[in-house]
Amino acid sequence: MQESKALKGQIEKYEDLMNRIEDLEVLIELAIEEEDYSIYPEIKSNFERISKEGEEFKLATLLKGEYDENNAILAIHSGAGGLEAQDWAEMLFRMYRRWAEGKGFEVTILNILADTEGGIKSVTMLIKGFNAYGYLKSEKGVHRMIRISPFDSSNKRHTSFASIDVYPELDDEIDVEINESDLRIDTYRASGAGGQHVNTTDSAIRITHIPTGIIVQCQNERSQHSNRNTAMRMLKAKLIQLREEEQKEKIEDLQGKYNQIAWGSQIRSYIFHPYNMVKDHRTDVEVGDVNGVMDGEIDLFIMEYLKQKALQ
Repeated sequence: MQESKALKGQIEKYEDLMNRIEDLEVLIELAIEEEDYSIYPEIKSNFERISKEGEEFKLATLLKGEYDENNAILAIHSGAGGLEAQDWAEMLFRMYRRWAEGKGFEVTILNILADTEGGIKSVTMLIKGFNAYGYLKSEKGVHRMIRISPFDSSNKRHTSFASIDVYPELDDEIDVEINESDLRIDTYRASGAGGQHVNTTDSAIRITHIPTGIIVQCQNERSQHSNRNTAMRMLKAKLIQLREEEQKEKIEDLQGKYNQIAWGSQIRSYIFHPYNMVKDHRTDVEVGDVNGVMDGEIDLFIMEYLKQKALQ
């Protein structure tokens, strides 16, 4: 039903774009025939709006991977650097939330580790929406920020890093063999918002897959049982991702690795000082409006990455 609704929406969007393009052509022809250039601002505005929506529609057509239509689980981890790096992780958290809201997607926080001084050490969120994983798989990697730190009284320029991990949410029908003896399951008290029940019981779950070292956590749900089920789905998704990367059979679907969260391994740089620019190092796309990017305007980076992959 979800796929059918999404496909119907794509068809309606295509037909709407074609109708508006025809209307714009008529308006241009009318202006030329009557030599009425007073409607030029209206033509220009409509052209820019249709062009932007057309690029967004083209982006959706590039999503053909097996898991692209799935919901996405996105995790942010701050790098070395204490409060400055944690603040950067929180800025990225806001950026992805704003992007998801702009797409009409639903965001659920599965696990968050905030710092009492400020910022976040890590956060994992579920982003629900058709093709959410297809869009966000391009974001996996190390993101670097350069700015004058508000936490440095000497006003020195700082470089901070955070890593983004993205994998698809899998439904319960996908079977992954996991031995219970390979799991270490820890319970702990959830932190942050969530109400009295969440904060006063050991309902949060941390599962460690001992053979691979993969760790997943969930503290969003009210019950330990619900958190365990969510965490197990997260673990299955990461194990499938790992298996397919190792086998190289579907590497194009689950592409993207990051190494150490440090200098030289970044996929994108966000520069606030000495000038404003965001540059993607894989596609060489540059945007001068860093504040717009931090408000969630990242579709250009996503589209250029997907276009590049489609040509390979």
